[in-house]
Amino acid sequence: MMKTRILAAVAVLAVLGGGLMSAAAPVAYAASAQEGIAAVVNQGVITHSDVNERMRLVMASSGLPNNDDVRTKIRPQILNMLIDEALQLQEAKRLDIEVTPEEVESGIDMVAQNNKIDPATFRKMLAGSGIKMSTMADQVRSQMAWGKVIQKKLRPKVNVSETDIDARLNFIQSSAGKMQYLVGEIFLPVDNPAEDGSVRQLAQKLTAEIAAGKAPFPQVAAQFSQGPSAARGGDIGWVQEGQLPEALDQALATMKEGDMSQPLRSLTGYHILLVRSKRTLSADDLPSRDDIAQKIGTETLDRLQRRYLLDLKSEAFIERRV
Repeated sequence: MMKTRILAAVAVLAVLGGGLMSAAAPVAYAASAQEGIAAVVNQGVITHSDVNERMRLVMASSGLPNNDDVRTKIRPQILNMLIDEALQLQEAKRLDIEVTPEEVESGIDMVAQNNKIDPATFRKMLAGSGIKMSTMADQVRSQMAWGKVIQKKLRPKVNVSETDIDARLNFIQSSAGKMQYLVGEIFLPVDNPAEDGSVRQLAQKLTAEIAAGKAPFPQVAAQFSQGPSAARGGDIGWVQEGQLPEALDQALATMKEGDMSQPLRSLTGYHILLVRSKRTLSADDLPSRDDIAQKIGTETLDRLQRRYLLDLKSEAFIERRV
């Protein structure tokens, strides 16, 4: 029972980042030499201890089996998450963006309250699972910092016009009578072709563990997915035929309710799809203009923040030592 409560509570941390990134542990910038360096990111370092602490958090919050095979498969992705987060924290510092200790404490309390757990009890639950409170605090701090960066730099650039809404609404209306799918997604980006193999192996391992009933899809999505739906357990809502990339669209056409796909490659990475429900689209199912505007805005903001992070990577000094 305790582990189940932790799964739900820790997964909520994705919300603190605005749903724009999966839960992520911090980078220790003043690491002692004996810890061993896993990666260097500009003037910062990621130690093996950082990676191991994140591993402990991910295992506790995703429900994945804690064995050598799983740890080996997820370790490269965890290091990538830490590298991304180092860049995000450095960018927040460059922009003079700060997250106060009070904000961090409020964020942790919010996680507990959203799961109807007393904050003090929540802290005891984390300690009982071997998760350091400092790891949780730094996780909240980093997500809040990146969220503030996005609000300051990118949110003003998102302008959904009436023309944009009309175009999306016309597409949906033209799909009347076609199949519509309520979809869950785990998205694992491939930002560097050299990482394709390790990302594919991770996607295959996650798929196998979920299919075997060893890990819940929503918790795995909250921890690993790099799409805006991570904060909702991977739920991307209703999609129509032709709305997703071709490989994903073709896979959906063959799936029944409750089916989960094998990893599917798109131009940007690997996708694992879960069909929660299916229906034939009718006029009664049309979303409101406000809902369409919200969805377009979320999609646009996600594309902008991913481009922003890729630009930070391309300009950074990054050295992996594992």
